[in-house]
Amino acid sequence: MFIRYEVADKIATISLNRPEAANAQNPELLDELDEAWRAAAADDDVAVIILRGEGKHFSSGHDIKGSGSADGHGKMTLEEIIQYESRRYLEYTLRWRNTPKPSIAAVQGRCIAGGLLLCWPCDLIIAADDAKFSDPVVAMGIGGVEYHGHTWELGPRKAKEILFTGRAITAEEAEKVGMVNRVVPRAELDTATRELAASIAKMPPFGLRQAKRAVNQTLDVQGFYAAIQSVFDVHQTGHGNALSVSGYPILVNLEQMKTKVKSEL
Repeated sequence: MFIRYEVADKIATISLNRPEAANAQNPELLDELDEAWRAAAADDDVAVIILRGEGKHFSSGHDIKGSGSADGHGKMTLEEIIQYESRRYLEYTLRWRNTPKPSIAAVQGRCIAGGLLLCWPCDLIIAADDAKFSDPVVAMGIGGVEYHGHTWELGPRKAKEILFTGRAITAEEAEKVGMVNRVVPRAELDTATRELAASIAKMPPFGLRQAKRAVNQTLDVQGFYAAIQSVFDVHQTGHGNALSVSGYPILVNLEQMKTKVKSEL
């Protein structure tokens, strides 16, 4: 319902297909997305995976509908929140990151908060010139989204800047710090991404798997995996604080974040 999955010429294309909601991530979308990643990983005819979004925006992040929604965590205990987020925001994201095939995210428009959890696990990111990346959840009293790729993707000072201010960084800024591989005109995004995928698909599959493993294991030796796990726990202190102070969610801050996100779309 929310994901389109196609395979052609050794390339699996996974498309977020909820454009009317700026590809906001409800539980069903994330579950379908994980199924698509699993299918691509298991298919011997797939050499490269492309992740893209239909419509104007790549993804506006988690679908925050208010106190009654699953992602809004309105009537959930801290234990239930951690169980929910451990699966869909940590387990899924790490599995996609470690899928033993090269992956490319094609990002256009806005990529907000939870949207980063979709593109960061990919090995390469091609951004349209209108792409902007942001994580404004500090406005909710939380120190960043569940999967803390910020420091690794942006470096510590730029990571602090976007978290402290909540501002979006442009595709050009993201390319300068190495988070994005290439920036292309919006009209050329799909073509450029597919051309890159096709060139990679010509390489020996075993060599590609080993190259990816070498880079990912180097990051893990440097502390990536341990940091992701520990900062996930830091993220949960934000939920715990909200529950203990005034009940979850903090409605004023949640509404402020909703307004901020809507203003960016």
